[in-house]
Amino acid sequence: MNTEITFNQLENFSKKWRENPDRLVFQASIMKNGIKAATENPESKARVRPVFSHEVATDKVSNQQQSGRCWMFAALNTFRHKLNGTLGLKDFELSQNFINFWDKLEKANYFLENIIETANEDENSRLVSWLLDTPQQDGGQWDMLVSIIEKYGAVPKSAMPETFQSSKSADLNHLLNERLRTDAVILRKAVNEKTNASALKEEMLVEIYQLLVMSLGEPPKVFDFEYRNKDNEFKQDLQISPKDFFKRYIDVDLRDYIPLINAPTKDKPFNQAFTVNYLGNIVGGAPIKYLNVEMNVLKKAAAEQIKDGETVWFGCDVGQLSERSSGIMDTDIFLTNQTFGFKTKMTKAERLDYKHSMLTHAMVLTGINVADGEVNRWKVENSWGEAIGNKGYFVASDAWMDEFTFQVVVQKKYLSEELLNAFNQEPIALKPWDPMGSLAFR
Repeated sequence: MNTEITFNQLENFSKKWRENPDRLVFQASIMKNGIKAATENPESKARVRPVFSHEVATDKVSNQQQSGRCWMFAALNTFRHKLNGTLGLKDFELSQNFINFWDKLEKANYFLENIIETANEDENSRLVSWLLDTPQQDGGQWDMLVSIIEKYGAVPKSAMPETFQSSKSADLNHLLNERLRTDAVILRKAVNEKTNASALKEEMLVEIYQLLVMSLGEPPKVFDFEYRNKDNEFKQDLQISPKDFFKRYIDVDLRDYIPLINAPTKDKPFNQAFTVNYLGNIVGGAPIKYLNVEMNVLKKAAAEQIKDGETVWFGCDVGQLSERSSGIMDTDIFLTNQTFGFKTKMTKAERLDYKHSMLTHAMVLTGINVADGEVNRWKVENSWGEAIGNKGYFVASDAWMDEFTFQVVVQKKYLSEELLNAFNQEPIALKPWDPMGSLAFR
């Protein structure tokens, strides 16, 4: 079928537009203010209030600036909530740049290993094309954070502060990806010519390490941890290693946390574990693995953890039905259907299948509001600085959570024995381009 738009059709389109002169008011508002501002629903803003029955004490929000490191900011924020409470610190942050450095180096190695593995495949194959599309990026998932911390530990922000390129990552990503694609050409030729690809790869990693050191700084092997607590007492821990720092001060067994996803598509049964092929950052690190559950199970586990005083890492599609200036995320925040006179309704499964929605951003759930025994809204700590939302905090309606939240990470004690057994089974491997393999990068 190859039917063009005719001029008769265009005349009919125009006639139908002119049949409703009331729409001129909408047109004027949209053309002057934009779709979101013109269709914003005041009732939604009044209903989704920043007041909560259960909250975990937190500090000033962090700011990832012009980078896609939300997933590591969110994870480190959950750790600093614990640390600030334990040590009596205020507005203390862990170094996102430290995690960022090791993540980029390890992702480079992960990419080069995959290039060697697939060197005999045509470069136009879907897998090789997928690998070359983004050799590395800022984005990530929870299990990638687990891999980095288990191997390298963590440090305070003072031990490895932000740099220009950590906060504004586009130029570094462009240069690093250009280098990695160049290396891919060399490695694929080396494998096919039966030369030593592993030795070549090590030379490549030496140069990539140097690029990262010049852009981000070199991570400390040991550092001095000095601070004053809430009672103004000076504390000092000299020449501590990053791994010892994490164990001594944060003391979290990351393997006690289970990533739950909600992917209600036909190909992903509930109460089944999944992984994603060719997704990761550290060769031999923590595998990407999650348990697909119904949304009520996911939310219940997250709410219970918040009630017990611990915040929750979660991944969502933040750009959907989200009003940034006030920090409202609600399915009714914009009256677009009423304004334009058509329906834009798909189910959550359809949005995944038809590429309209996926996990794009990671934040932290820090509170809930319970009314008549049910949670009706969630407090969200973002990492976009204090100028966005309510001093950096957002509020999500429960309906929004249902539609646009895809993952939470909770302690395994909040899951039934049946669910734990399901998680511990051999996971089904998804294709690399499956929507549940998307990375949080906003």
